[in-house]
Amino acid sequence: MTPQAAFEYLNRIAGIAPLGAPAFEGVEAVVPTPLRVATAAAASLGLGACVAGEIWRFRGGERQSVAVDLKAAAASLVSYSLLRRGGLPRADEAVPTTGFYQCADGRWIHLHGGFPHLAMRLLDLLNAQNEPHAILESVSKWSSLALEDAIAFMRLCGAVVRTEEEWRTSVQGRLVGPPIVLKKIGEAPPLRLCDSDMPLDGVRVLDLTRVLAGPACSRVLASHGADVLAIRAERLPTLDLFDLDTGAGKRLAYLDLARPGDAETLRRLVRGAHVFVDSYRPGALSRLGFSPAALAHVAPGITYVAVSTYGLEGPWAERRGWEQLAQAATGIAVEQGAFMAARRKSRRESLPELIPAAVLDYTTGYLGAVGAMAALLKRIRGGGSWLVQVSLAATAAWLQSLGKIEAASVPERWEPRDGLDGYLGSCDTRAGRLEFLGPVVRMSKTPPLTAPPPENADAPRWASAYEGADAAEVQSAQA
Repeated sequence: MTPQAAFEYLNRIAGIAPLGAPAFEGVEAVVPTPLRVATAAAASLGLGACVAGEIWRFRGGERQSVAVDLKAAAASLVSYSLLRRGGLPRADEAVPTTGFYQCADGRWIHLHGGFPHLAMRLLDLLNAQNEPHAILESVSKWSSLALEDAIAFMRLCGAVVRTEEEWRTSVQGRLVGPPIVLKKIGEAPPLRLCDSDMPLDGVRVLDLTRVLAGPACSRVLASHGADVLAIRAERLPTLDLFDLDTGAGKRLAYLDLARPGDAETLRRLVRGAHVFVDSYRPGALSRLGFSPAALAHVAPGITYVAVSTYGLEGPWAERRGWEQLAQAATGIAVEQGAFMAARRKSRRESLPELIPAAVLDYTTGYLGAVGAMAALLKRIRGGGSWLVQVSLAATAAWLQSLGKIEAASVPERWEPRDGLDGYLGSCDTRAGRLEFLGPVVRMSKTPPLTAPPPENADAPRWASAYEGADAAEVQSAQA
């Protein structure tokens, strides 16, 4: 499928009037995988830019051209690895609790000790030391599906490697829907936006997300001018590398929703918000009183973006997930492993491998941003409160539907940084100069903004990351 065809499909399922496609430049085959990851990223980013441009037209703007380079779009799928602080790249650190291990029945499982407390509990379950050979010895005594169920029961992270067919015919796989789902969940008057220089200037976004798809979603919204307030609890772990990568243009505030006073502060913020992005496990925020229905009642007209690994329904809905687990469960790791084995002309049975990019995380984030802006556009035209659903599993199914690149055209190596000089930005921080990949979409009238990540926590209040108290006023039709 071509990038334009992928764009048109996303445009249809977003349920908005057909938009003119961006200019897609360059070639697809830049990542060493047969899957069309550059097409998926470029189509998602391109549609987001076009919807942003359409919102801007309602704010007194004019039509503009949009262009996306496929190489730059592919590089955005590893933008965390392009960070340089003080001129030095990040240092990779081996994590024995994250990786593929073979079970007693010959099947493979991907374990993921993404945070220290999850790694420790996983080691306790396996009764193993934090060393690869010890973990391998323990895993090799388990039935794969029994270990997967035990991991899920303990609310830890792991997924058995499945083929695409196995996943599609599984209970959870059959529940996976399209890559973007929009549902009207309440009535509200149309949104009226005053004229502005940026599509989302004055649009307020509450970002309750961590690593990596959810923060990527709200970063896109910030790049189009939204006031994004990232809400974190200091007691919860995070990964600094990803925070630096996805924090561009946002502000940061700390609230602990287990405390009644902090929960009430968040409700006050919700009343002034237009978009609420949630990437915690489905149900986690609902149990604290922040379900889509509750927010639509508190703040009529709200757009609630729910980002998950496996979707909001089904036996896997509340399972913890990561990029690697989604690639393993949905058949992508089998496909990539078979391709690489054939390329190496290996006579041995192919082993599962990961695409060398966070393709599902970032692309799901881009799709979430598309859904959020499509919902805002629907609210401008006809009002309502909206629920947007995106998941890594749905993104995987869409990616697999785009067709394959001929093996001979797939490159042997990939240097994501090559040729990106026009997209790289930098800023000074207390820890040294930070170099990063900026927005990779080009817009002729409202080019996406590049701004540094927050270095300090702010008060939990509304203010623009770009213009402070002078942000353009956003009014409802009731104003």
